[in-house]
Amino acid sequence: MPSGKFITIEGIEGAGKSTAIKYIEAYLLSQGKKVLLTREPGGTPVAEEIRQLVLSPNTKEVIDSKAELLLMFAGRAQHLARLILPALSAGNWLVCDRFVDATYAYQCAGRGLAEKWVALLEEFVVGSLRPDLTLLLDLDPALGLARSRRRGPQDRFEKEKVAFFEKVRQSYLERAQREPNRFCVIDASQSLLTVQDDLRRILEKL
Repeated sequence: MPSGKFITIEGIEGAGKSTAIKYIEAYLLSQGKKVLLTREPGGTPVAEEIRQLVLSPNTKEVIDSKAELLLMFAGRAQHLARLILPALSAGNWLVCDRFVDATYAYQCAGRGLAEKWVALLEEFVVGSLRPDLTLLLDLDPALGLARSRRRGPQDRFEKEKVAFFEKVRQSYLERAQREPNRFCVIDASQSLLTVQDDLRRILEKL
């Protein structure tokens, strides 16, 4: 069984996940932990190639929602086998930008796919592994999209309408409500220092 800790960060575009992850890394290192950062889709060379396929705007062909779901789990299978499980077994504290919760939020709530298919793939690919802690940075979609659009060119998901992200956000909040022992919801509209204070308090308990 894994001996390290598995922390996932979830949230819509513009919620501040990248900034939060940097803070989490610095905090854990200050506590003497071995820390490894990764992301989904991605994390390994093969999975990063799948990430480019999934996120890059494709003017030649629209990616079918079922194909998108299968690509997500193909990258996840590679990620788990080559990075996540070995890192946890080696005692690392692994901090991952998105994981299976994002698939339920984006592909089920956002794209309209049935949760049973994600659950089936989750059982096949992920098995019994679950994050020790999932930090949900909650933010109004209109504010999140405004932030993300200031960063530069947009990927396939960032080009979606606000209504898409409202469904994604609601899915995240419902999952957090169903699993309060794993999820911690943080108001991402707060000041950076307040968000970091919230993160520190949660990590101290872990």
